[in-house]
Amino acid sequence: MLNLDLPRLRRLAKEGGWIVFGQAASILGALLLVRVLTQHLDPAKYGQLALGLTVAGLVNQVVMGGISGGIGRYYSIAVERKELPGYLGASFQMMGFATVTVSVIALPLMVGLYWLECSQWMGLAAAAMVFSVLSSYNSSLNGIQNAARQRSIVAFHGGLDAWLKILFALGVMLWLGSSSTAVVIGYILSSLIVIGSQVLFLRRLFPSLSPAGCDYKPWRREMWAYSWPFSTWGIFTWAQQSSDRWALQAFASTQEVGQYAVLFQLGFTPIFLAGGLAMNFLGPVLYQRSGDATDQTRIIDTYQITRKLTIAGLIMTLIGFLLGYGLHKWIFQLLINKQYHAVSYLLPWMILSAGFMSCHHILGMRVSSLLRTKELVYPQIIMASLAISLNIIGAFLNGITGLTASMVIFSIIYFLWMAYFSNNIFRNSKFSPI
Repeated sequence: MLNLDLPRLRRLAKEGGWIVFGQAASILGALLLVRVLTQHLDPAKYGQLALGLTVAGLVNQVVMGGISGGIGRYYSIAVERKELPGYLGASFQMMGFATVTVSVIALPLMVGLYWLECSQWMGLAAAAMVFSVLSSYNSSLNGIQNAARQRSIVAFHGGLDAWLKILFALGVMLWLGSSSTAVVIGYILSSLIVIGSQVLFLRRLFPSLSPAGCDYKPWRREMWAYSWPFSTWGIFTWAQQSSDRWALQAFASTQEVGQYAVLFQLGFTPIFLAGGLAMNFLGPVLYQRSGDATDQTRIIDTYQITRKLTIAGLIMTLIGFLLGYGLHKWIFQLLINKQYHAVSYLLPWMILSAGFMSCHHILGMRVSSLLRTKELVYPQIIMASLAISLNIIGAFLNGITGLTASMVIFSIIYFLWMAYFSNNIFRNSKFSPI
């Protein structure tokens, strides 16, 4: 038994090592990026950047995000069916349709900003739209490589993107001046280089495959059936993720938006990326285990793995909260300009919120493994609406402090709901392990 397991353990250890390396490089790059940007942007300009990037978030959540998820999910199914050419052709077609959709959305957005006499936002909005499309391409290509378990390539591009953002953002700011638009232009340049590298590696992965002449329609139908629920609740999810910044803008100031954005990037983003480490490692494994969700043993294995992973995530969340509580002043002194230090005491609570959200997404893999994303549409809309309401109330009552409290409350509710929902799906299925 031991001899049979050793090759598999070595392979998993190697894959896990590459993922740890890639995520560590990404987290370190993200933290250094915050350091660089806070040295060149005051809180008001940093707040403009945070608000502008919500435009990119809108495109990713509503148009591109679901398609990228479908592309990553169906790779293992295409391999099992030995129909990779049709799968690749359908993937390229769907990304093309999504790009056209974004272009259609961008035109009235620019016209609206001009009509509302907000021309100072037009450059930032246009740059954010371009960045959102390019980052979605990167995410889709990365999803294929990750599903193919090309861990070293995924790790390389994750680290490369994080560090190129620093290089180009700093370079463009030195060239055009310190502004939020200059930073996003730097992000665009970084994405272009990473996409070019992704395409080269993808051609090496599929040297003899050509989608020409294949029937894309069956794959497109299946992938769209999986992806459209994400787009349906995407507008609500985007509003949930952006309402915190816009609520502060409405009830406080752009300067407080900038302080909050730094707090979010220090407390929420690294923890969320660390949670993504586990999902990047186990996602392809779980999808290969579950296949097309018709085998009882494979589905039960998926449930048990996500259960253990969630428990481990909760333990790590508690440890992160305690570390943040004891070290928040030192972390801000090390990484952030003095004008942002006033909000350091909220760091442990932001870490706590991020931990519960990461555990929620781990449980969400259970639902994805069963290909039952349609059942998430209405619950996700309800949860997103609750988050928006809590964000508005928190920002109105007590600014950044109230907003952080609302995020903690919502993340706990969100996790408990997903735990109940995912368990209930299994309990009512013929594959029930509980």
